[in-house]
Amino acid sequence: MNLLMFFGGLILLVIGANTLVRGASKLAMSFGISPLVVGLTIVAFGTSAPEVAVSLGAVLDGKTDIAIGNVVGSNIFNVLFILGISALIAPLVVNIQLIRQEVPIMLGASLLLLALALDGRLSFLDGGFLFALLVAYTVFLVVQSRRETQAAKDEFAEEIQPAEAGAWDSHWAAQIGLIAAGLVALVFGSDYLVQASVSFAKTMGVSDLVIGLTIVAAGTSMPEVATSIAAAIKGERDIAVGNVVGSSTFNILGCLGLSGLVSGNLGLAMAPSLLAFDIWVMLAVALACLPVFMTGREIARWEGGVFLGYYVAYVAYLILAAQQHDALPVFSSVMMGFFVPLTVVTLVVMVILRPVAASEHT
Repeated sequence: MNLLMFFGGLILLVIGANTLVRGASKLAMSFGISPLVVGLTIVAFGTSAPEVAVSLGAVLDGKTDIAIGNVVGSNIFNVLFILGISALIAPLVVNIQLIRQEVPIMLGASLLLLALALDGRLSFLDGGFLFALLVAYTVFLVVQSRRETQAAKDEFAEEIQPAEAGAWDSHWAAQIGLIAAGLVALVFGSDYLVQASVSFAKTMGVSDLVIGLTIVAAGTSMPEVATSIAAAIKGERDIAVGNVVGSSTFNILGCLGLSGLVSGNLGLAMAPSLLAFDIWVMLAVALACLPVFMTGREIARWEGGVFLGYYVAYVAYLILAAQQHDALPVFSSVMMGFFVPLTVVTLVVMVILRPVAASEHT
């Protein structure tokens, strides 16, 4: 029964997100808003609608660990799993704007979350501050879009088509109906997913936080998985990377911002294990994007394999720690004493040697 509720909720979340994006984007274009702006705002944020719905639903149900774990786990999942899988399909080209602007913004949002969480709680004011930053970031993107090249505008215009005259969704009433249906699906889907996740946690003997960091995080990231993999297969590899980076920024500013506001005076309590480990992993993952993206401006297949391997190791650590397994000390020693230092040395060598190789080639 819990499995049916979980997958039913997941299906409702995906359908609800797609329906909401379709209705909102067509309604916006009916009012004369350009496809570029719609793509940068409604469509980009729409893929994070499941995370928002689940986090808000969890806060309202008093399951704050699921709400926070969902966001932190989704950001780790976005970079390590989604980029890892996408790069294995095809090496991912990284747009220079991502390196100069979007990745530093994602890293800044991660650092800000760590700073706000150090007192053990994300307060109502903290949530309001994060959400205000999201509004400012969105306005900045819209203003910046006016300076985009015609090629970028044409790309979005091809991806996001207005409703055809005479089509059933060309009228504003139908578009509002799509938005309403999407919201209803998101509400029910999030409720089912949270209830099933809490039952899983009790059955497996692990905490709500671990379930939020793993099962819920992976489930609510399905729209990003589908979008990035499809983009990689079609050769739109800059979209595959941009989708992940933009979603990670929105998860912190939007999901946790709204969750903090909904929590009221109580705020969102941060579990000690989250502050001691998981947020630092999220920050390290965001930081790792810079040298990987900068070296050759692409994510090679082997780098995607490393990302994917680290996600498997992260989940394995969470499971071993939750069960207090005897293999945990050995596993931790091998990871911290061998694989992590080896990865750091490799990244440093890549940063030093690749620019030299590029200059020699030119």
